[in-house]
Amino acid sequence: MKLLKNPAVQIGTAAVLGIVVGLIVGEWAGNLKFVGDLFIRLIQMAIVPLVMSSVIVATGAMSGTGMGRMAGRTFAWMIGFSIVAALLAWVISVVVRPGAGIDFSGATDPALEESVAEPTGWQDTILGFVTTNIFDAMSTATMVPIIVFSLLFGGALHAYIAKTGNRLVLDFCEQLQQIVLTMIRFIMVVAPVGVFCLLANLAGTVGFSVVTSALKYLGATLLGVVVLFALFVLVVWLRTGLNPAKLPAKLWDQTMIAITTTSSAVTFPTVLRTAIERIGVGRPVANFTLSIGLTMGSYGAVLNYMIVVMFLAQSGDIVLDPRSIVLGMALAILLNMGTITVPGGFPVVAMFLATSLGLPFEAVGLLIAVDWFAGIFRTFLNVNGDTFVAMLVATGCGDLDREVYDGTKRVTVDTSEVEALAERIERADATE
Repeated sequence: MKLLKNPAVQIGTAAVLGIVVGLIVGEWAGNLKFVGDLFIRLIQMAIVPLVMSSVIVATGAMSGTGMGRMAGRTFAWMIGFSIVAALLAWVISVVVRPGAGIDFSGATDPALEESVAEPTGWQDTILGFVTTNIFDAMSTATMVPIIVFSLLFGGALHAYIAKTGNRLVLDFCEQLQQIVLTMIRFIMVVAPVGVFCLLANLAGTVGFSVVTSALKYLGATLLGVVVLFALFVLVVWLRTGLNPAKLPAKLWDQTMIAITTTSSAVTFPTVLRTAIERIGVGRPVANFTLSIGLTMGSYGAVLNYMIVVMFLAQSGDIVLDPRSIVLGMALAILLNMGTITVPGGFPVVAMFLATSLGLPFEAVGLLIAVDWFAGIFRTFLNVNGDTFVAMLVATGCGDLDREVYDGTKRVTVDTSEVEALAERIERADATE
């Protein structure tokens, strides 16, 4: 009975039933489409206030801990690997074409026409990042100008708080963020019904190819995770000179927790202990780098989200121009940085990407249905990628104890060190 109460199990069961029903009844399943569309609209409704409050809170609450050589190395490695993840996802998507077979040509929401109108040149593209009326951008869900406004507002709010000490506006935005997150949790209660109707319509419209498309999507994500993990190991080996054959045993515990919980937050205490006790990363580097990695080091998420962009474009038979591809990569990366974290789960992220790039929403239900599996792949790479980055930063700072890595020296972590980072863990939990 407890298993049936698990949201992932409920959504997965509804997805299977929806596909079966759609294949049996055929085009009649189109009558259920409006219920799925209602579920999608409920999610869309929450995106603008959630993104604005999240960006403002993250920017306005910035502290001065991100200074110094260690921070510079941390951010450089994390952003660098995130860019590689986005590029790799694009290449894999072009080759594998995970969205091919589900054709929704011309299905872009008419309400988004203004936000997806193509500019005539790069100057217009840059101008389009800034709106002359933030309320107009909010009403049409034009996400990039909304993010730019929120970043500027959050930066100004941070300066105001530093000058006056008045946190009233920041506290309001934090409360607004939590209220919207609660609203999303309410919406997700009906997610199994929405997914059932969306997939019944999909299966009834396009047939069995809906199943093969889901497998291709998961296969593309898994392929990207394997390639990027191998690249991490190669870079760590070349930069540190440590024996990579010892890594599997050292990373085993955190890997098992990561793939069974699909949460970097839950895995964090084990990751911290592993980095210090079994790999030899110094405490200052481990505490800083791994904490930052909870929100900025989501390489598996960057990879997966760029594949989502390509999947949705291919499902609508849309050929993205270079500007849209770069924008998609930027959004996938920014979604996993502390200033652009969008909590609330994968459905919100998928709808955010679709809305920002003017992509069709019909196939989002399929992605939601298999997201538990994609979440395993994402979290595996997120968790171990953070450990690899900590090793690279520690090497650059001269704070990697090779004796600990070789097993000839032993250190222990004080439990209080993990507890002191509990607040960061809670904030990061929503990014998975």
